[in-house]
Amino acid sequence: MLNGVQPEVKALLRESNLRLTAPRLAVLEVVAHEGKHQDAEFIVNAARQKLGSLSRQAVYDNLNALVAAGILRRIEPAGRPALYETRVGDNHHHLICRHCHATVDIDCAKGDKPCLEPNEDHGFVIDEAEVVYWGTCPQCQNK
Repeated sequence: MLNGVQPEVKALLRESNLRLTAPRLAVLEVVAHEGKHQDAEFIVNAARQKLGSLSRQAVYDNLNALVAAGILRRIEPAGRPALYETRVGDNHHHLICRHCHATVDIDCAKGDKPCLEPNEDHGFVIDEAEVVYWGTCPQCQNK
């Protein structure tokens, strides 16, 4: 598995001081190549298909390491499992269908972080606002 990995991915992991391990690469490949926002359960199952045997804890450990390194982003929509994506380093938000849970990236109209500022900061230094829009996707509207 390590031989077929894109050189950019290897460089990204090395720059983040993360070892190139088969489980880590499988997790990253699943999130990157699915092109969607995936929950940990999906990532566990897909990574196991790639490697054969892989513990759930190894997947969670690698997801946490990749998020901490800024390679993946975790979003936590209310009432849903956390989702993981590769789009990092910009200020974007998410639109989630209430029915099928399809999740779409939406660019922030303001662009800068934080895009929303509260009337009172209570002494906090605010560096980000997480915005999730909820609605019904076109496919579910047609059902």
